[in-house]
Amino acid sequence: MTNPTAAMLVIGDEILSGRTRDSNMHYLAGELTKAGIDLREVRVVSDDAEAIETAVRALADAYDTVFTSGGIGPTHDDITADCIARAFGRAIGVRDDARAILEAHYQRSAQELNEARLRMARIPEGATLIENPVSAAPGFTLENVHVMAGVPAVFQAMIASVLPTLTGGAPLMSQTLRIMRGEGEIAGPLRTLAEDFPDLSIGSYPFQSDGVFGAQIVIRGSDGARVDAAMHRLCEAFGQ
Repeated sequence: MTNPTAAMLVIGDEILSGRTRDSNMHYLAGELTKAGIDLREVRVVSDDAEAIETAVRALADAYDTVFTSGGIGPTHDDITADCIARAFGRAIGVRDDARAILEAHYQRSAQELNEARLRMARIPEGATLIENPVSAAPGFTLENVHVMAGVPAVFQAMIASVLPTLTGGAPLMSQTLRIMRGEGEIAGPLRTLAEDFPDLSIGSYPFQSDGVFGAQIVIRGSDGARVDAAMHRLCEAFGQ
């Protein structure tokens, strides 16, 4: 059986402009690998309603699970929740359970639950809440889309809440071999290896060290014995 598939939608002008470096994709990829869920695609879109809605619909149709990050805060440009609601044809409004979470949080910190903060309690009809133990404002799940904050600490906490609810597959294992030859020299044997092990992912990642070209060869797969066999063949091919 093949592993479940996933995609990620990163939302925000600050990512596309280079003002903010996205670390959530790297974190999500690692967690999904451990859970046996294959991350197949990552898209980055601006704070544009049409772009968000189009991307959400396309990814939700193509993959088992979609994760979004960014755009569910209290400011005017946090439009993700509204876009997800429109993408699935759902109404959206302040929900009592989400409001109660925010009220309790701001009471504890002696702050006002003002109109801007109350925006974070707007949840699409039929969605379930995603717990946020860091800053209280919940994310939500609508159909197969999990909508989460862009702040890395909050995103990671929400991922910890969501992953146990998903059905995973076989965790992906990998082995790496460092070969001090240029890719032009190793391309032929690698092609043969890939043909003999079609169930594995075999990647070549070139580098240059002290003027010498080399490559890191990474073999990935869910069957440890097959990964071992492919790595043994690779070592034999290059006398290592």
